[in-house]
Amino acid sequence: MKHTVLLGLGSNIGDRIEFIAIAIRAIADLDRTVVDDVSGVYHTEPVGDVVQDYFLNVCISVKTDLDVEEFHRSIKKMEKDIGRQQSTRWGPREIDIDILFFDATVVQTEHLTIPHREIVNRRFVLQPLSEIAPMAVHPVERRSVEQLLAECTDAHAIEFDGKYSTQLLALINDSIANPTV
Repeated sequence: MKHTVLLGLGSNIGDRIEFIAIAIRAIADLDRTVVDDVSGVYHTEPVGDVVQDYFLNVCISVKTDLDVEEFHRSIKKMEKDIGRQQSTRWGPREIDIDILFFDATVVQTEHLTIPHREIVNRRFVLQPLSEIAPMAVHPVERRSVEQLLAECTDAHAIEFDGKYSTQLLALINDSIANPTV
C-alpha cells in the first residue's frame, strides 16, 4: 500500500458507536485499502453555537493504493450511505469522516483541504490522533501531532471513554490490523 491516511471520525446522533463502527468497517472494505490502527474513543464537547449532544470521536490510520481524490469521493459517498444528513455548519451528524493527513500531501481545492484546516485547533482530533501517530508531521505547520497537542489551546471538554473503546474494538476487531484501543 503506497499511501498512509489519517482520518478523524465522529458521531453525535443515534447509536454513535455503531455509526463509527460501520464507517470503519466500510473503510476497511474499500478496494486496495487496509485499516491499520484505531485510537481509543473520546467523549467530546461539540464546537460552535449549535445546541447538540456530545460527540464520540476516534482517529484511524489507513493504508491505501487509492489516490487522494478517489479516496475522498469514497468516504463522502460512505457518509451518505451510512445516513449522514445535511446540517448546519458544526451541527449534529450521524457520521463525520475527515481526512486529516494524506501522506505529507497538501491539497487545496473547492471541495477538499488537506491537511484538515482545523486540526491544530481541535483537541478532539489531536488527542486520539496522538495515540496512533504522535510523530506524524503536519506538512504546513512542520510540527508533530505530539507538539501540536502540547500547544493546543482548545478548552472544549474531552474525555477518554474506556467503555466505548472496548465496545468499538468488539465491533470492528476483524476489520483492523493493529488496534490501539
